[in-house]
Amino acid sequence: MSSRQEAFERLRAACDSGQRWDVVVVGGGATGLGCAVDAASRGYTTLLVEAHDFAKGTSSRATKLIHGGVRYLAQGNLALVREALAERAVLLANAPHLVRPLRFVVPTYHWHQVPMLGAGLGFYDLLAGRHSLGRSRLLGRGATREALPGIREAGLHGGIAYWDAQFDDAALAVALARTISDLGSLAINYCRVEGLAKQGGQVVGIEARDAINGEGFSIAARSVINATGVWADELRGLDQPGRRAIIRPSQGVHLVVDADFLAGDDALLVPETDDGRVLFVIPWYGKLVIGTTDTPRDDLPLEPRALESEIDFILDTAGRYLTRAPGRGDVRSVFAGLRPLVGGDGGEQTARLSREHRVDVSDSGLVTITGGKWTTYRQMAIDAVDVAAARAGLPRRPSATLRRRLHGADSGDARRQLARVQAPPDDEAVRHAVGESLACTVEDVLARRHRTLFLDAGQAIDEAPRVARVMAEALGRPAAWVDEQIAAFSEIAAAYRVDGGSAGLGL
Repeated sequence: MSSRQEAFERLRAACDSGQRWDVVVVGGGATGLGCAVDAASRGYTTLLVEAHDFAKGTSSRATKLIHGGVRYLAQGNLALVREALAERAVLLANAPHLVRPLRFVVPTYHWHQVPMLGAGLGFYDLLAGRHSLGRSRLLGRGATREALPGIREAGLHGGIAYWDAQFDDAALAVALARTISDLGSLAINYCRVEGLAKQGGQVVGIEARDAINGEGFSIAARSVINATGVWADELRGLDQPGRRAIIRPSQGVHLVVDADFLAGDDALLVPETDDGRVLFVIPWYGKLVIGTTDTPRDDLPLEPRALESEIDFILDTAGRYLTRAPGRGDVRSVFAGLRPLVGGDGGEQTARLSREHRVDVSDSGLVTITGGKWTTYRQMAIDAVDVAAARAGLPRRPSATLRRRLHGADSGDARRQLARVQAPPDDEAVRHAVGESLACTVEDVLARRHRTLFLDAGQAIDEAPRVARVMAEALGRPAAWVDEQIAAFSEIAAAYRVDGGSAGLGL
């Protein structure tokens, strides 16, 4: 029996006995998973339900950085930077198998860049304080070339190096889901919320359905937290139809190319692009991740696709800084994610909107947590659970996640994780993903339990038939399920290929 089947058995038994959960969290991305870990660590009975797979949306499509946010300094948001730098240290301590320090180098091509960047990164060091991973320092031309093999040398004066951290976003999400289980609570994927139960005008639970077999559940709760990211307004609409939307989605795109375009262990930061953002070129699992963009959207597709203009922008910007400019034929994978930005007055550019989070409580008691970013997920969870617990009259208990090591932290290391993910999963790894990590589809395995789809979409398509057959055997599925899974995955994976129809779509 898979761990997902066991979770549903526990949920079914809880519903049959009339159990009322202290905290029910809707949404299995970074924020929702963080909320459930926080609530469970306080001793509250906790259930998390996710309509699709854990981190299916935004939370598996990040820039792979755990960072303070250098560019937020220019916006004057020192409180956010300071908080993020402190949380960076917490994640490095609690998930050392998934988060690691990474040195960044900012190349300089004009003398006037040096004092400005040096002062900014020096202030970044100051804000990090005791959580510093190492002081920033000036590099000469030779040292910059050595740190960034493949950097454009014409006009290069030198560079400035500083430290942040990187991670595997989907793997961290799965670790959080398994931590929830370790704490005695439940996290269930493919369990869709279809309505909110109310009594006396107050939210007292949810109506949910197993998205795979169609079984329905009436789940009683003392508090319900809406942590559905860019889709938060949909659940708010179920609570109070016609409510003004608070989410302004923005799309970020990343390209993945082979590592030899920028060999070495350091990451490259372009401090200012034509659209006022920064661009990262980051080594990740033997490839390079290049991004990102910030394109406002007025729709919420589950599988957002990169625009031609976004692909061209990233390639053009990266090409200005690399000796060998990558072209479309060099892109192994392209992925897009939607950011759940908290809206302003409607006229503000999404690149300028705050990455801070916001907790709202409706008249009926639905708690909604929006905004934020991966690095600060734990602090977001603390704030949301504090509000939910107080609103529901739960016993007051402080958060216990500051030193809570996540699942796998004591049984593996970053080197083992790197070896596990760089190659496509073997048959044993596929069976483990199904039995222990709640994978239900080929996409779950090749996109999030292993990162093959994000690293090389073509290779992922080639691996899909074998993965589907192994999963069918493990799950007891018929031959028709194998064909359905291969077709479904091939359609999704085509959007991760530059030559697979992912570009050229309008907004």
